[in-house]
Amino acid sequence: MKKISRRSLSVLLIAALVLTGMFWFIREEYRHGRKWAMYFSMFNPEAEGELLDRNGVMLAAFGKEAHVYAKDWPTRVANYHVTGDYVGMTGTGLLTHFWGSASDYDFLYGIKNEKSGSLSLSIDAEANTYAYRLLSQYGKGCVLVMDYKTGEMICLVSCPSVDPAYPEEELEDGAYVNRALTATYTPGSTFKLVTSAAAIENVPDLESMTFRCSGELDIAGVKITCMEAHGTQTFEQALANSCNCAFAYLTYMHVGQRLMVQYATDYGFLTGHTIDGLYTSAGNYPTEFVGDPELAWSGIGQSTDQVCPFSMLRYVAAIANDGLLAEPTFLKGGSAGKTASLLNASTAKRLQELMRNNVTSHYEEEVDFAALPFCAKTGTAETGLGTSHSWFTGFLQDEEHPYAFVAVIEEGGFGLWAAGLLINKLFQHMIHSGTV
Repeated sequence: MKKISRRSLSVLLIAALVLTGMFWFIREEYRHGRKWAMYFSMFNPEAEGELLDRNGVMLAAFGKEAHVYAKDWPTRVANYHVTGDYVGMTGTGLLTHFWGSASDYDFLYGIKNEKSGSLSLSIDAEANTYAYRLLSQYGKGCVLVMDYKTGEMICLVSCPSVDPAYPEEELEDGAYVNRALTATYTPGSTFKLVTSAAAIENVPDLESMTFRCSGELDIAGVKITCMEAHGTQTFEQALANSCNCAFAYLTYMHVGQRLMVQYATDYGFLTGHTIDGLYTSAGNYPTEFVGDPELAWSGIGQSTDQVCPFSMLRYVAAIANDGLLAEPTFLKGGSAGKTASLLNASTAKRLQELMRNNVTSHYEEEVDFAALPFCAKTGTAETGLGTSHSWFTGFLQDEEHPYAFVAVIEEGGFGLWAAGLLINKLFQHMIHSGTV
């Protein structure tokens, strides 16, 4: 009798486990069935589609017989972090989203009702190819260019990259990482654009203030250093000189941590964003009290500051567009009037003047911008390893070519002499060759 009871309990236990497993499977099938079906099929025999750049260049296509990519190696590699591949190895590829949308999925019947069509991107494949060629000469990093009036992404490259048609067995470290969207870097002096906005709106006598720089500034026993002694400067001159001493003093004596955190938050540097359903990385800024020296370092883009290049692009695009942000998109045709106010219009216009002055009074002494109306800020971001990331960010003040940009070169050294030169070469090519 006891044996029968034990056997009955065992059968009931097994039945309960089977029912639990079935319930879990059905639940997960309902939640993730479409994703599983598309992933494991690896090939949909009916759906047909093309992923095209803004000029009709085929970047990828899928059909009844094969999945293909662009014909030439440079185009495939340079555009990989935009297109991605059919198996989703990079989380920011548009191809898997488009391919998936070409088929409907039914919980009972699986993949069905295959569709056909083309998706036209705002990306210029030739501009991407040229940008990647320039960037690969320096090493790792990323380049982004956006039309700040329409929100269209014109160029986005990340280096190193991958040939999706023939991926190598041993790739460079981080080749699948989209550094433009999912990486963060110490921003260096590019972050002074955020500190500047906070100062413009909260320091009443800012424009009449002067700042003395002897090459270093002592704050509670900690030395803030500059590349050189700038002497007595106005606020405008301090930004053009990228004076650490002036901005350190401005941050800890006049702006303060509460306002710095508020502005970093309001301008979208501490949160991730989305672009056509793709997620970007959140940044970092010291939100708790860290002492005056560390606060001073944070205001000049060091300390624990971390910025995603895409977040910086949004910010400078809004500055260029009088404070309005046209929602960034990879789709040709732009964001269809979807704009939002990111910063005050008068603040944006003052930053435009300051960034233009940076170029005309300082940068053009070292780089020939060939009369292109650049408004920009450099960044030489110390890594703590004896090297510096090179940043160059800004926009063209040109109605015919309303482009905002960000370039980051990992361990590239001085901002102007690496990232700045790269952006200059790219825009000379894009505009004078008629690429865009």
